[in-house]
Amino acid sequence: MTEKTNFCVIGGDARGIFMAESLIKDGHNVKIYGYSQKKTGAKITPKKDIDLALDNSDFIILPVPVTRDGKTLNAPLFDSKIDLDDEFRKKLETKNIFCGGSGTLHNIGEKWKNLCLMDYSSREDFAILNAVPTAEGAIQIAMQECEGTIDSGNFLVVGFGRIGKILSKKLKNLGGKVSVSARSALDFAWIQTLGYEPLETNNLPEFLDYDVIFNTVPHRIFDRYNLLKCCEGVKIIDLASSPGGVDSDTADFLDIKVISATGLPGKFSPKTAGEIIKKTIYKMIKEEGLWKKSK
Repeated sequence: MTEKTNFCVIGGDARGIFMAESLIKDGHNVKIYGYSQKKTGAKITPKKDIDLALDNSDFIILPVPVTRDGKTLNAPLFDSKIDLDDEFRKKLETKNIFCGGSGTLHNIGEKWKNLCLMDYSSREDFAILNAVPTAEGAIQIAMQECEGTIDSGNFLVVGFGRIGKILSKKLKNLGGKVSVSARSALDFAWIQTLGYEPLETNNLPEFLDYDVIFNTVPHRIFDRYNLLKCCEGVKIIDLASSPGGVDSDTADFLDIKVISATGLPGKFSPKTAGEIIKKTIYKMIKEEGLWKKSK
């Protein structure tokens, strides 16, 4: 990357810090806002004023997700809140903005749809690369929650999408016994070929006797009916996006431990995840021909 460009990173978790530092290593000018120095330990000093951060910036990078509550920017490493009000929106007008989960901004109001938002999290290449740190984070949680080893464990992965494919492979490579549920004939063929036990997601066995069940399907798979099938001691790691795939009230009643595990790349592999965001943004800038336009 030879084009020296001015970036501004606003809000987010540790991924944003590692991404900013990586951008600097690539020779770009980078300013950050929405971080507290003590919380991040970043080598780059955060700007105290958002206008100073935005000044002369060619590209703005917002976090994934942009907001969790629909009112403030997702900025867990900042001492203050950044309100997503008209004043903040006007500061972003005419800017090229990269973000994750742009729909969370669109839902605030029609005016937010007028911004030049480019969603890196909606890309297939980003999702595939991000599935690796997600799968590794899920396995790390399983290792913390289980008394035994992965090598001696019995696991069920519900769903054979991007995360399900990578997670199943990593569990098997660690010596675990892996069952995978899916719906399509094509997925069943791959599951069988790769040496996993195939199951039908819509018709799970009467006894779910596993050490850990990993759910990757963003639908209520584990309703009361399927939770009653779970054998004593099973733990469910729910990787599905909100509202998740588990009836948490019933799980609590049945004393089944459910770990909601969203945003794992930012928690377990922020450096790698930040690099993935950066490289995805580079591709988007190149595809849109914005390197020259930003000069």
